[in-house]
Amino acid sequence: MPSIVSVQRHLLTTQRDHPTATGDLTALLWDLTLAFKLISAEVNKAGLVNLYGLDGDQNASGDAVTKLDRFAQDTIFRMMDHGGHLCCMASEEEREIIPIPARYPKGKYVLSYDPLDGSSNIDANVSVGTIFAIHQRVTRDGTDGTEADVLQPGRALVAAGYVIYGSSTMLVLSTGARVDGFTLDPSVGEFLLSHPDIKIPQRGKIFSVNEGNYTYWDDNTRRYVDWLKSPEAGPYKARYIGSMIADVHRTLLYGGIFLYPRTYKRDRDAGECKLRLLYEAGPMGWIVERAGGIATTGDARIADLVPSHLHERCPVAVGSPDDVNDYLAFYRGER
Repeated sequence: MPSIVSVQRHLLTTQRDHPTATGDLTALLWDLTLAFKLISAEVNKAGLVNLYGLDGDQNASGDAVTKLDRFAQDTIFRMMDHGGHLCCMASEEEREIIPIPARYPKGKYVLSYDPLDGSSNIDANVSVGTIFAIHQRVTRDGTDGTEADVLQPGRALVAAGYVIYGSSTMLVLSTGARVDGFTLDPSVGEFLLSHPDIKIPQRGKIFSVNEGNYTYWDDNTRRYVDWLKSPEAGPYKARYIGSMIADVHRTLLYGGIFLYPRTYKRDRDAGECKLRLLYEAGPMGWIVERAGGIATTGDARIADLVPSHLHERCPVAVGSPDDVNDYLAFYRGER
């Protein structure tokens, strides 16, 4: 019979493997897991407590804010503002960095998060989730955090992960060495290790992309997707949920590729991107890399991008090494 391992026990075991660890990161992640449990409970009963629908506001990126977006945003802030582990926070829902209230101590980490990814589909009961990224601050300890603490590349992450609120609630977490999945057992209220040491398959047979944008992609991306649907390639199966967290989660477990390339609807020179570097592409790409996959914009490794502002966006291609390398060969005109 396999051992039962809670996320708390897993974090303590990981901490013991690092003799210089102070326990601050472990405590920070413990606080986060409680926030995820609270959000999970509300997502599961949203229709009963009138949390479906819009709250009448827009976030920093101009997207309509749902009631569950606001609940998730407020829950994470209220859980994380007073523990003494953070110097500041940044959220997809907020235009500026989120300061730690003056009455609380300032810690050595910064938390960036998307409180409820995929929330535009929540009324259709589609899986949604929370994405988070943790950097160590670069400014002086004990002071208020600044944008310099937030605007760091993915390669500097000390931890990242996501929670998917679906048929079950699952936390996928990495502190650098490996990726582990924990499923929430609602009968005991604990995240229990269910997917140890996740490894993405070398190649998959699923591609995930919004083909509604086909006309607006670059020619090489269109050629790649056409190839995926040809007898030469297999063909691949198309699976697209429209919630990045759900699409990448499936890609991580089953293999294949998730794409959100630039579109050229208005700006024919620069193109437009949908996914945010700090809150979506960065942490999700970092998780995929820790599991043995590749995360790229097509032109650069996502983890090497240094954000120029809090809500910067970038194109995304993440997934199994063989699949992403196939895409890169088409994108660069080598095939």
